[in-house]
Amino acid sequence: MILIVDDRPENLISLQKVLQAHNFEVDTAPSGEEALKKVLKNNYVLIILDVQMPDMDGFEVAEAVSGFSKAKDTAIIFLSAVNTELRFITKGYESGGLDYITKPVDINILLLKIKTFYRIYEQNRKLNEIQEKLLEEIEFRKQAEHKKDEFISIASHELKTPLTSVKGYIQLLQRSLNKDDKALAQNHLDKASIQLEKLNELIVDLLDISKIESGKLKFNMKVFCADTMVNNAIEMMQQSNPGFTINKLGKIHEMIYGDEMRLEQVVINFISNAIKYAPGTNQVNVTINLKDDKLYLAVKDFGIGISKEQQHKIFDKFYRIEENSNRFNGLGIGLYICSEIINRHGGKIGVNSVPDEGSEFYFIIPIHDETKSKPQDELHGTIN
Repeated sequence: MILIVDDRPENLISLQKVLQAHNFEVDTAPSGEEALKKVLKNNYVLIILDVQMPDMDGFEVAEAVSGFSKAKDTAIIFLSAVNTELRFITKGYESGGLDYITKPVDINILLLKIKTFYRIYEQNRKLNEIQEKLLEEIEFRKQAEHKKDEFISIASHELKTPLTSVKGYIQLLQRSLNKDDKALAQNHLDKASIQLEKLNELIVDLLDISKIESGKLKFNMKVFCADTMVNNAIEMMQQSNPGFTINKLGKIHEMIYGDEMRLEQVVINFISNAIKYAPGTNQVNVTINLKDDKLYLAVKDFGIGISKEQQHKIFDKFYRIEENSNRFNGLGIGLYICSEIINRHGGKIGVNSVPDEGSEFYFIIPIHDETKSKPQDELHGTIN
């Protein structure tokens, strides 16, 4: 938009009509004070400013405008019929003007100048947008690099811990065997097996995230019984956590279409987290039901919970809640992998949580192969 500032109404009206006839959006101000009020409220590409005005002349207006951060990209053209001497023209440029035109004005020349300023303004706007995007990209890459370094440090620690434990238990096992103490040897062997399973889980997660990053995470989609899958997951977790009661609420008889192993992986992750992040409790509820041809599965604990601010980040790659990172082991990738698995099933994953009251992680997926119900042109795209 262009702002025309002139104390003479006939000048305002005539120039306004000419510019509007050439499809420019125009605003007017009859004084310098009114012009400054409008500049504070609106964005202008260009101000056409008369020099000779009462109370506040054009130079004073330009100097004031140049001090507004809001108008830092606004161009100013001075128009003057009286102040045509070189010293006035010089003062106009010093006051922040980009051009100084003496009257009578050649309207064709003025229009060419206005169009040039518009092009410059548009180019500057695009350059600023590019600069902002570059700065955002640089900041994003810095954060990603920091997260990667942090992840490597955490992963090294998490992998080293069970490995060191396994090494220690094997040494104790060797001593027990030398003493022919089978009971103690079996105890050390059982503990080493637990640590090896932890190590295996960490390696599986690392391999999965590597496959996700490279787009090579494979899915074996087929029809299977979801209820049986959930029962198997609960049984497996119950055996390894005898101190917890894992309640199954609900049951479905329908067969669903998906990757049984991957969905079981999500359920096990949910239950494992529910047990891990609920110290001092002994109960986890697993809910399964069917609604509108969609499978709903939720795992609820009664533990520490998650704040509202952190809930939308919990499925991000490498995200770990800072205040819990020293209390609980983990790489911060389990829930990210779960979200990728559910996304690949065309579903939704989420969490409902209240700090100190517990969390409920859930997913919803269609039970049928939706690609079969879509027209071929929707699957492969159409050529018009």
